[in-house]
Amino acid sequence: MAVTTQREQELLAQVPTGLLIDGSWRDASTGKTFDIEDPATGKILKTIADASPADGMAALDAAAAAQESWARTAPRERGEILRRAFDLVTARAEDFALLMTMEMGKPLAEARGEVTYGAEFLRWFSEEAVRATGRYSTSPDGKTRILVNKKPVGPCLLITPWNFPLAMATRKIAPAIAAGCTMVLKPANLTPLTSSLFAAVLEEAGLPKGVLNVVHTSDAKGVTGPLIDDSRLRKLSFTGSTPVGRNLLAAAAKNVLRTSMELGGNAPFVVFEDADVDAAVSGAMLAKLRNMGEACTAANRFIVHESVAAEFAEKFAAKMKTLETIRGTEETSTLGPLIDEKSRSKVHELVTSALNDGATCLVGGAPVEGPGYFYQATVLTDVAPGSRILQEEIFGPVAPVITFASEDEAVRLANDTEYGLVAYVFTRDLNRGLRIGERLDVGMLGLNAGVVSNAAAPFGGVKQSGLGREGGSEGIEEYLYTQYVGIADPSAS
Repeated sequence: MAVTTQREQELLAQVPTGLLIDGSWRDASTGKTFDIEDPATGKILKTIADASPADGMAALDAAAAAQESWARTAPRERGEILRRAFDLVTARAEDFALLMTMEMGKPLAEARGEVTYGAEFLRWFSEEAVRATGRYSTSPDGKTRILVNKKPVGPCLLITPWNFPLAMATRKIAPAIAAGCTMVLKPANLTPLTSSLFAAVLEEAGLPKGVLNVVHTSDAKGVTGPLIDDSRLRKLSFTGSTPVGRNLLAAAAKNVLRTSMELGGNAPFVVFEDADVDAAVSGAMLAKLRNMGEACTAANRFIVHESVAAEFAEKFAAKMKTLETIRGTEETSTLGPLIDEKSRSKVHELVTSALNDGATCLVGGAPVEGPGYFYQATVLTDVAPGSRILQEEIFGPVAPVITFASEDEAVRLANDTEYGLVAYVFTRDLNRGLRIGERLDVGMLGLNAGVVSNAAAPFGGVKQSGLGREGGSEGIEEYLYTQYVGIADPSAS
């Protein structure tokens, strides 16, 4: 067993193994199960129910049945449920952090940060629940009155990724609750345990049965496909890869389904000649290594002015070399494993391809021997233009460094991708930073900052990085539609 302490065993025992459908935890209708693996050891953590298409449909039945009464629930009451959930998650922060570390590998220190970040969506949308307001006005010709109302879109299918098991769930569930929508949550089959524990906490917070239903499965397409085809489903929110997102968008077109898509990224990290190089290196560590590089916001291409490139790369490599690649449950861990062997093999394939194209490896460059799916923190220089590692999302602790000579060249290199989620720019010149931001084709910009995620800010991208926004005042709008009522002039009668 991967579990090495009594504390871990006790925590795993608290996590439901069944599917949450209409307020009850139940086995899969087929009786099938699947195993959850610890990526740091390759051993089994827990065995859970494997939902069938029939289970998915039962979950949608429950969500559809609960929608009308939930939509009529007072916004303040919905907000209070979210606030209680925030308090409960915060009180159990160590449980959530440890569970995330066990099932997806990130170091405990990082997992604690995710708990803080993920819980903040609960608090933020508890406040937004009462602010989904419309308006009343006189039409320009004075003959009618205009009433504009915001209403919940209805039952939602929420599909979350494995890399941020708590935050990606709260970022979708919290605004849906605030808006008055019921939900079917399909968490990633690699990391469903955190979602199950969170669903149990929402029950404790007073969420009525049927509002949130959870179906984890090894057959994602088989379970979600019929739901997307069902006319009772009114919204699909997905976070994951662009290829899967494209397929889901095509499927959603049949019923003209409301969609939110948070897809892949290929974030440029641009360092100008006037930047504070030490600050840029510190920012690069944050932007590159969050979640071992397994994040859509991870800096993927380091575009550094030729006059400071050598200094930046040398200092960056020195910091990368100090990272401790051990199981995240160890307090000294600073670099956990990748999620599975397939992911690690892809990372190494990209590194090998770059080296074959003439790149120089300053540090790392290979898998870590021993159990688990660890990969060395890696910095590459002299990366050839057109290399795969510059074009594909790496999703690992690997930093390719390329150089530029002018501002125009930096912008061209940064925009040379089908993605447009986030960019990072380091410069002491504020005007330059703002100017570059206006020229970059991205939904978010970190200006002299290596982290941009914030529950109070709209998260999302452009181009093939997705549609819609999560978080901020914009986040609840994804779960509301606008209804207009034209009223005859009351003074005319």
